[in-house]
Amino acid sequence: MTRVGIIIGSTRPGRNGEAVGRWVQEVAHAHGGGEYELIDLAAFDLPHLDEIVPAAAGQYALQHTRRWAETIRGLDAFVFVTPEYNHSMPGVLKTALDFVYAEWNHKAAGFVGYGADGGVRAVEQLRQVMAHLKVADVGPQVTLSLWTDFVNMNEFRPDARHEATLATMLDELLSWARALRTVRTESVHNGTVRKEAVAEPVG
Repeated sequence: MTRVGIIIGSTRPGRNGEAVGRWVQEVAHAHGGGEYELIDLAAFDLPHLDEIVPAAAGQYALQHTRRWAETIRGLDAFVFVTPEYNHSMPGVLKTALDFVYAEWNHKAAGFVGYGADGGVRAVEQLRQVMAHLKVADVGPQVTLSLWTDFVNMNEFRPDARHEATLATMLDELLSWARALRTVRTESVHNGTVRKEAVAEPVG
């Protein structure tokens, strides 16, 4: 079964992201085709990047990094739920992306943005990051407006049309995730993807 992580990309108090993430999970469960897990960055409490060795080396020394790496490694695809802060993604989401590397590789991603303009600029920046992380991002994306999909900008009431867009995005996400499973398997056999030593104790 394809495992999809729905990553809530904001940790700000009073955020709208949790309600949006739970809506995505509800629609996804009804859609089927995979297992959908809500991944809340607030539950991981990642600090500013504090690993000495670059993530691409895979030498994770700190427990919070190892926990995050194990979570991402177990997933086949991702739906990033992100607000737009000053024409960009939240810093906490960028930090979470930067903490690990190979765990993202050869997987698929879709996007649900929200904000005054639907989070479109945050998603565009995320797409650039996905390219470097070797993540295949799908074209369809959900754009939720603070003006029309929220009451008083904080009570989430999405327009019904967004469910069809989300379903289309999930269809493509699952297709790419299944196709890329072969790429991940070949990469491991060829030795191009390092074996992450998260279980090794730090001496």
